[in-house]
Amino acid sequence: MEYCSDFRYDLKVGNIKEEELANIFANEKIEVKHDRLSLDTGNIFVEYESRGKASGIARTEAKYYCWAFGDTFHIIKTKDLKERCRKHIGTDRDILGGDNNSSKGILLPITELF
Repeated sequence: MEYCSDFRYDLKVGNIKEEELANIFANEKIEVKHDRLSLDTGNIFVEYESRGKASGIARTEAKYYCWAFGDTFHIIKTKDLKERCRKHIGTDRDILGGDNNSSKGILLPITELF
């Protein structure tokens, strides 16, 4: 996109993005997650299995994931989140977590999320 310092142009682009966001909330499934420790650890836990069965990101029907950090919300396409997690399968970031460590998931650095 070409840079333009015209307010009318900026307003038009802003309106387009507002409409895109409104369509996400109105028409798409969104999985919302809040990891209370994420801001302290710098990581999020992305679950893919629980009690021996596929769960979380492996079973979601959501097109988007929304991660809440403090007072902010960050939206990412589920397919993009899966791509970021895949490279950590079988590494030291593929860990047990959740209630009684009954879930498997990827400990994904927030810096890799976006």
